[in-house]
Amino acid sequence: MNTHQKVSLFALRVAIGIMFLYAGISKLLVDGWSAASYLNSAQTFSGLYHWFASSGNIGWVNFVNIWGAILIGVGLIFGVATRWASWAGILIMVLYYFPVLNFPYVAEHSYLVDEHIIYILALSVILSLHAGRYIGIDGTLRSRREH
Repeated sequence: MNTHQKVSLFALRVAIGIMFLYAGISKLLVDGWSAASYLNSAQTFSGLYHWFASSGNIGWVNFVNIWGAILIGVGLIFGVATRWASWAGILIMVLYYFPVLNFPYVAEHSYLVDEHIIYILALSVILSLHAGRYIGIDGTLRSRREH
């Protein structure tokens, strides 16, 4: 991989990391924030999402939503546990995609593909190209293990 490709991959990783970090922190700072209304409005797999929103589950769902986003963001920004962060980000984006999907429309101007799918694809690139190795803690740790 040439320098331009490494820098581009680093920039993509950090940009998506910032998006996740901001999403988690912004939820954390809103007193009483809950995913319940989003989950209860699910158009696809509504039974599953209503189960997530139930009183017995919404506490841990909110916790995982907030802290998962924060940890994914930190992992991507610093390039630490990048594979884990990428897989977790893909999972969250898949879970965010289905509630807004009214097959085949995702939004007023989206047909099957919306920002969730774009994030999934970008995270797949980060995952498959081992982006944490380039300007990241994963790369530093890897080179120390090799010496």
